[in-house]
Amino acid sequence: MGGPGEPPEGTPEGTPEGAPVGGEDEYRSVVFDESFVRAARLQEYSAQERMSDHTHAVRRRPARHRHFSKQAVILVLLIAVAFGTAIYMGVRHPYQTPAAQRPEPLRMTVIPLAPPGPVPGAEKPAELYAHSPAAQFRVGASGINLPAAHRTSHFSDGQVMTALTTAKDYLVESSLDPDVLTGGAVRSARVLLDPQQLDQFDRSFAHPAADGRHAPTGWLVRFDPTKTALATPGIRVHGTLHVTETDKNTIEVTSDHTFVYALRPAGQGEHTKASLFTVRRELQFRFDRDDLRMRQAELLVSYMQAGPLACSADAANQLRPLLAGQKAKAGGPAGTDPYATGDATALCGSLSATAQPSL
Repeated sequence: MGGPGEPPEGTPEGTPEGAPVGGEDEYRSVVFDESFVRAARLQEYSAQERMSDHTHAVRRRPARHRHFSKQAVILVLLIAVAFGTAIYMGVRHPYQTPAAQRPEPLRMTVIPLAPPGPVPGAEKPAELYAHSPAAQFRVGASGINLPAAHRTSHFSDGQVMTALTTAKDYLVESSLDPDVLTGGAVRSARVLLDPQQLDQFDRSFAHPAADGRHAPTGWLVRFDPTKTALATPGIRVHGTLHVTETDKNTIEVTSDHTFVYALRPAGQGEHTKASLFTVRRELQFRFDRDDLRMRQAELLVSYMQAGPLACSADAANQLRPLLAGQKAKAGGPAGTDPYATGDATALCGSLSATAQPSL
């Protein structure tokens, strides 16, 4: 007979004395403490609960909500703030170019130049050009020469070249385009302007005024198509372009060009005598980095001398040149030469005799 706790057959042979016997004793080392029991998903009903209507011996306990410690919450917030800061700094870093300033309104001056006598004329425009100061001028856009583009303190060679070419494009579109010159199209010049100047541009053409702000001839050269026609598309041009860095965010281009047009009366044939009309344009362009990227310009100053014109003529909206054989009723102060540098009177000047063909 085996003792208590021993199998009827006795202790198996080879089992050390005092060693646990049976499967039940194999789990004596496993401790089911209170935390283990509380964490169990299944819970046995008590005897009293089983005597009621419950049909199952166990029930499923609801999952316990885990609560993050304050340290974990703070760590997550710090990571989120650091990540957001990294994204913000990548989009707007401290060295980013500040927002561009609103462009100033264009300031414009148009000076009519009255001839001292009858306007010279000839049937062939080439003859007029040959006997004028424009004899050695180049034709069309080739007369607007670009200087060498050198980097500045804050702008690269490419950015300087972009400013120069944009200024040249504006001069070509506003001074040489036949559709613009005949008083029709304006879009080719308009698209080259900074968008914030377009309101002033549009008001100038909708409501022209000689107020130094809203004269269409301050933006471009255009003739009255009912009075004047181009005798030849070969317009003579000569002048210079100069670029300057004004600050770390802007550069300026100053242009000074003389344009010489051969004109005839509108609606008459080629046998009608042609005459020359001279326009001296000095423009000041400004470019910020957005302008350079979009290839647009802010036009700050437009100064134009034009003749032969009558001093009484309204030169704000359209130019109405005096043509071959015509003369002004009364001239202004003498000595204004659109081919030479110098100041002109604020209202009207007298076209120098040396500025006209010597036929």
